[in-house]
Amino acid sequence: MLRDQSSDRARREANKAFKPVKTQKPMSDYAKDQQSFHENRERLKAERLAREAKLKSHSK
Repeated sequence: MLRDQSSDRARREANKAFKPVKTQKPMSDYAKDQQSFHENRERLKAERLAREAKLKSHSK
């Protein structure tokens, strides 16, 4: 019985180590454009908020 348990444990560990990698579908041009737009908008928003915070701290 111990022998079966150890081989089961080894098999589970091997399955975890050699689990197939999930591949993602290639992005369409539209999806790439949307992702770029979103990333750029977030970057610009962060820059704007930083400028506004800097102006508020200097005006006090």
